[in-house]
Amino acid sequence: MERLIIKGGKQLQGEINCSGAKNSGLPILAASILINDSVLIGNLPHLKDISTMLELLNSMGTDICFHENGDIEVDSTKIHTIEARYDLVKTMRASVLVMGPLVAKYGKAKISQPGGCNIGARPINFHLEGLEKMGAQIKSDDKFIYIEAKKLLPVQFNFPNVSVTGTENLMMASVFVEGKTTLKNCAKEPEVEDLANFLNSCGAKIEGAGSSVITIEGVHTLKKTHWEVLFDRIEAGTYLVAGAITKGKVKINKIIPEKLKCLIISLEKMGFTIFCSENSIEIDARTATIKCQDFSTDPYPGFPTDMQAQLMALNCIGEGSALITEQVFENSTYKKIIVTKPVEAVGKDIGFLPGTLEEKMAPWIAPIKDNLQFLFGDKTALEMQIDQGTIEIEAMTYIRGRSIANAFIIVDEAQNLTMHELKTIITRVGDNTK
Repeated sequence: MERLIIKGGKQLQGEINCSGAKNSGLPILAASILINDSVLIGNLPHLKDISTMLELLNSMGTDICFHENGDIEVDSTKIHTIEARYDLVKTMRASVLVMGPLVAKYGKAKISQPGGCNIGARPINFHLEGLEKMGAQIKSDDKFIYIEAKKLLPVQFNFPNVSVTGTENLMMASVFVEGKTTLKNCAKEPEVEDLANFLNSCGAKIEGAGSSVITIEGVHTLKKTHWEVLFDRIEAGTYLVAGAITKGKVKINKIIPEKLKCLIISLEKMGFTIFCSENSIEIDARTATIKCQDFSTDPYPGFPTDMQAQLMALNCIGEGSALITEQVFENSTYKKIIVTKPVEAVGKDIGFLPGTLEEKMAPWIAPIKDNLQFLFGDKTALEMQIDQGTIEIEAMTYIRGRSIANAFIIVDEAQNLTMHELKTIITRVGDNTK
C-alpha cells in the first residue's frame, strides 16, 4: 500500500462480517506439514503474511489449491526441502513456525534467522531451548539456524516468559513425541487455542490450550480435516472503535464476543452501549457521552497491545484524562502516554511520562510535532476523521504509524527518518508543501 486517503465526517452505520485471524491462519498453515494428507482451510484473511507463508510452504514442496468459495487446500505430503528461505523469513517472523513441524516430522530443519517488524526484542531462544531440552541438536551462523533430532523426547518445559509463537512451535513439535509433554507458562491467546483445536481435529491429543499449562500426548499420525480459522480480534475491535469514534451504530458478525471481553469492558466504562449475541457484537454510540479511560496493555486475556492506538484515538475525544501504559513490547515508541484535557481548538494534548525512552525520543518528537502543525494547521488527523476534512498519508510501507493527535504522529522508526522524509511521508491534500 502506497497511500491512504481518509475522508471524515461520516457516521458509521450497519454491519460487517469479521475476517479470519492472521495469527491463527499462519500457525495452522505451518501445521499442515505434520499431516499425512491434504487439509482444507477456510476463513483465511487476504493478507501479505498469509501469502508469504503459502509461498514458503510451496517452496518446500507443498501443493496449494485455491477453491472458488475462498477455501485453500494445502497438501504438504511431498515436501522435498526442509529449508525456510531467507528471502521469505526475513520479511515475516512467523515463518519460524515451520521449525517445530519440520523437526517433528522430518527430524531436521534449516531456518533463516528471523526478521519482521521492529517492535521489540522477540528472540526465538525459547523455541530453541525447548527443542534442545527435547533432544534436538542446534547450531547457528549469521544467516541460518540448523536443527537436527534423531528422536524428540517428552519433557516438562517452562517458558521463562510468555511466548505465543514459542508455545505454538513446541506444541507442534510435541505432537508425535512418544509419551506426555508438558508446557508451562504458555501463552493463553485464542489463536493458540485455535491451533490446538485444529490439530485435535486431525487426531492430536492436546489438552489445556488457552490456559498456562498445555499437555500433549504423542500420536503416530494426523489425518485430513476441514477447518475454519478463528475470527480476527483486532479487526473486530477496530470496527467497534470506528463505530464509537464516529458516534455511529456498528454490528460485527462471525465473532465470539467472549474473546473480546477486556475491550468490551473498556468501551462500556467509556460510556458506550454494547450488545452481544452468540456470534455477533454491536456498539451503539449515537447518544454516548464519552469518558476517558485508563488502560494498560497485557498478554491475553489482558488488553491487546494492537488495540492500544485505537483506544488512544478514542480517548482523545472523551471527557477527562487517561493514562495509557504499554507493557508488552519495549520498542513500542513509548511506554506511558497521557491524554489530558482539551487544549482550545486543537482537541487533546498528548505527552510522555518521564523515562529513558522519552529521553531518547526528545530530540525528534518536537520537530515532528512542529512539522505536522505546519502541514495540518490546527487540524489533527483525528479531528479530520470526525470533521469534514481529508487527510492523505503517503509511503505507508515505510512507517508503522501509531496515531496522530494534537498535530503530531508517533512513528516506531522515526529516528531513522530525516525531516525531509517526514514531510514527504505526511502531506496535506491540496497542499504543495513537501
